[in-house]
Amino acid sequence: MSPKPDKAAERAAELRALLERYNYEYYVLDAPSVADAQWDALFRELQTLEAEHPELRVPDSPTQRVGAAPSSAFSKYRHAVPMLSLGNAFGEDELRAWHQRVARLLDREPEAYVAELKIDGLAIALRYEGGALVSGGTRGDGTVGEEITPNLRTVRSIPLRLHGKPPKVLEVRGEVYMRRSDFDAMNERRIAAGEPGFANPRNAAAGAVRQLDPKITASRPLRFFAYAVGEVRPQLPVDSQWHLLEALRSYGLPVNKEAQRFTDFESLAAFCKDWEHKRDSIDFGIDGVVVKVDALAQQRELGSVGRDPRWAIAFKYPPEEAQTKLLSIQVNVGRTGSVNPFAVLEPVHVGGVTVSTVTLHNEDYVRQKDIREGDDVIVRRAGEVIPEIVRPIIEARKGKRLAQYRLPARCPACGSQVFRPEGEAMAYCTNSSCPAQLREQLFHFAQVMDIEGLGYALADALVTSGKVKDVGDLYALTEADLLELPRMGEKSATNVLRNIEASKQRSFARLLVGLGIRFVGGQNAQILAGAFPDIDELAGASLESLQTTEQIGPKIATSIKRFFEQAPNRAMLEKLRRAGVNMKEAARPKPRKDGPLAGKTFVLTGTLPNLSREDATALIVEAGGKVASSVSKKTDYVVAGDAAGSKLTKANELGVKVIDEAALRKLTT
Repeated sequence: MSPKPDKAAERAAELRALLERYNYEYYVLDAPSVADAQWDALFRELQTLEAEHPELRVPDSPTQRVGAAPSSAFSKYRHAVPMLSLGNAFGEDELRAWHQRVARLLDREPEAYVAELKIDGLAIALRYEGGALVSGGTRGDGTVGEEITPNLRTVRSIPLRLHGKPPKVLEVRGEVYMRRSDFDAMNERRIAAGEPGFANPRNAAAGAVRQLDPKITASRPLRFFAYAVGEVRPQLPVDSQWHLLEALRSYGLPVNKEAQRFTDFESLAAFCKDWEHKRDSIDFGIDGVVVKVDALAQQRELGSVGRDPRWAIAFKYPPEEAQTKLLSIQVNVGRTGSVNPFAVLEPVHVGGVTVSTVTLHNEDYVRQKDIREGDDVIVRRAGEVIPEIVRPIIEARKGKRLAQYRLPARCPACGSQVFRPEGEAMAYCTNSSCPAQLREQLFHFAQVMDIEGLGYALADALVTSGKVKDVGDLYALTEADLLELPRMGEKSATNVLRNIEASKQRSFARLLVGLGIRFVGGQNAQILAGAFPDIDELAGASLESLQTTEQIGPKIATSIKRFFEQAPNRAMLEKLRRAGVNMKEAARPKPRKDGPLAGKTFVLTGTLPNLSREDATALIVEAGGKVASSVSKKTDYVVAGDAAGSKLTKANELGVKVIDEAALRKLTT
């Protein structure tokens, strides 16, 4: 039996206050006073009360952090006060020059400075009215950003209602970020679930904030630090940046505890330099220190030049670097036959990880940097993610005769000739049956054709044992064949064979991707399957007919012709045909010239909830639209899903409308 309305309202208010207090302790103070189970129980009680008494559901209730429906696009968020960028100081000399310039403009030394760690996240603004969060957006160009209020409501360290007595209108500026430990745990969960991991915490945080579905944002471990204000009415009774940070903290907003105030420049400079060596000691990424003149009156006196305030500067750190020895340059062979050089290093700790191998891309790259076996080299993690060799230390050679690098003339895996096409940076093994290529190709085929259980280890075992010489041999495997392989039991063998059998019914477009034809990915495969609806028609197509197909240029057409001209590939296709693998495009309605999407151009990015890239392309094409591979001013819509990348960024820069899968389906009806 539910409580009476007056008792329910009283209990709901009590629960909201408790949950917000516990949230504040956990996410802002980092000092929880109750166990997770107790918080969960109180949260469920509040959910039940609000379900039974909907009139008690208020916008700043903890239950409303994940309640918004997915959006089809972001609207604009206009900053009442411009959200300025910062000038950079690279090194102590540039920081001193800035300090001297400030003193000259003020005609006196600043009273004090405030130094705050420069969080590596996404800058946002939060607008509070009457103490309640009413809207929020990204920085954008400083004047107009993207309105992402439903997403920001899911970030638990952002208070939905401020503490104390804040101004009637308060726009708070700060950074959304992800802690390293939370990022690592999230990636482990994604990989265990068969989902791709994210590249780094900053990209993961920025992508999460800009999701069209707030429920996806809510599932990501985002946090927030406040460090500035925009519009404030009435003005805060503070006279310095240091007191402003204290005021923000008093309103329940998280403020980075490492911020410090300095009354002399030398101590400030030492702080900036010290943190370059201490940045691995904290659980979030920083790329420098933001230095601000403390007194607000002096900030106003200094003003701004262009988009940069004269009273603040970012002391930027270079990417973390370390010195080590390059032991050898080796090569591996990819599934397309590309011969890829990489450096084997004496293990070195850089950017929080131990690095022992680094890609060298291609022979020209190695020669341009003059990297040689035996060199002492400087290594860094580009973007704090991908390790790279910055440069060799030439002076450390000390007369040593280190040979200039040359790519092997023969494939290290099969001994076949290595060939570099004219005008291309990459060289290739010419043997399409090369075991190294086959191992990668087999794994690729299994991934594309959804053959669960056929991972890299099994692909390696099948190639090493000689049981599979091309992907066509997969369909002749027996249980006895699999049981001869290491660590393969009867149940696993049965499951793999069942999944191989099921893969015969995959779409023709997916098969084309699985074959590993150079330059033929999901989108091009879908286009080719529509233009040449069976394997024989595609195999017999002339260069001219291929090139007249939309988005299929000379390079792709030549690659397709070369693939079908090779005898081993034709033999492999015959095995697939005899096994009953689908090699025809299913009949489907032809594109409607008068369809609802006629004349419209779409670009797909990210992972959609229910549609594969192939299915989404088919849906658009059948409705008369076109699918392009890149965003331009001629693009009508960008269809964005989870983990959308640079195409979404480009769309927002150009003002192209962004929609989700649900909106796409509505457009096609």
